[in-house]
Amino acid sequence: MAGTLYVVATPIGNLNDISKRALDTLNTCDIIACEDTRQTIKLLNHYDIKNKLISYHKFNEKSKSLSILDDLINGKNVALVSDAGTPCISDPGYNLVKEAREKGIEVIGIPGCSATVTALSVSGLAVTNFSFIGFMSNDTSKFNEEIDLMHESKINTFIIYESPKRLVKLVDRLDKDFIDSTIYIASDLTKIHERGFYGKTSEVLNIIKSDPNIEKGEYVVVLEKKDEVKEKKEDLSIEAMLVDVMIKNNISLKEAISYLNDNNKNLKKNDIYKASLNIKELLK
Repeated sequence: MAGTLYVVATPIGNLNDISKRALDTLNTCDIIACEDTRQTIKLLNHYDIKNKLISYHKFNEKSKSLSILDDLINGKNVALVSDAGTPCISDPGYNLVKEAREKGIEVIGIPGCSATVTALSVSGLAVTNFSFIGFMSNDTSKFNEEIDLMHESKINTFIIYESPKRLVKLVDRLDKDFIDSTIYIASDLTKIHERGFYGKTSEVLNIIKSDPNIEKGEYVVVLEKKDEVKEKKEDLSIEAMLVDVMIKNNISLKEAISYLNDNNKNLKKNDIYKASLNIKELLK
C-alpha cells in the first residue's frame, strides 16, 4: 500500500504559529522533504522532533521527485515543507505534488501559515477577489508584460513578493503605472521587527526611499489599483500618443517613436512601430 504525501505549512517567522496537527505529522512521518535542512532543523529542534530529513529544493526538484515518489510507492509517508509558509506557493513542491496525483498517491494538505493570506488579511485593501503574482520577472520585457496584464485584469488587488534590494524599484514602477492607487507593504510578518507601510503609492514610495533599513527583511506587496487606471491607459491609442508627442515636442515621427520607446515602458516596441505605420498610411 502506498504512503501519503503531506504538504505541511510551517511558520513564516514566529515558531509558535504552527498547528498541533502539523507537529504530529512531522513527528510521525517517515521522511521530511525540506527546502533547506538547515532551516527546518531549527523548527524541529525547537519542538524536539527527531526525524529523517532530505533536501528538496528548486535546483534538485525534478530529479529528487523520482526518489521521493519511490518512497511513497513503497509505503512511506512523506511530509513536504518549505523554509517558511505553505509549500508550492512560490516555493518548491509543484512537481512532486503533480506527479504524486498522477500516480494515484494520496496528497493531504496540513494548512497553516501563508505570507500571502496574512498580508492580505491585514492590508485593509479589497479582498473580494485578488490575484497572486508572486515574484515578478527580472527580465525587463517579461516584467513589462506582467504589468500590462495587471492593467488589463478585471481584478484590482494584486499580491507580489519582492526582495529587499528591489523593493524601492518595484514601488517606484507601481507608482508610475498605477497612479493614486493604494498599497500595503508587509515587512517580516510575524517576526519581532514586523512592520507595515500603508497609503497611496506615492506616499509609501517616499517613506521607503528615506528608510535606511528598507533593504533588510522580506516583503509582501499588496496593491489595489484604482478603477480609473485602466480607463486612463486605454483613453489614448498609441497613434494618438505618437501624434501628441510630435506636436508637444515639435519632433518628427521617427523621434516620437524613440521617445515613446524610452519613456513609456508599458508599450511594446512592436506595437509602437505598427502604430507609426498606421500614421504614415493616413498621411499618404
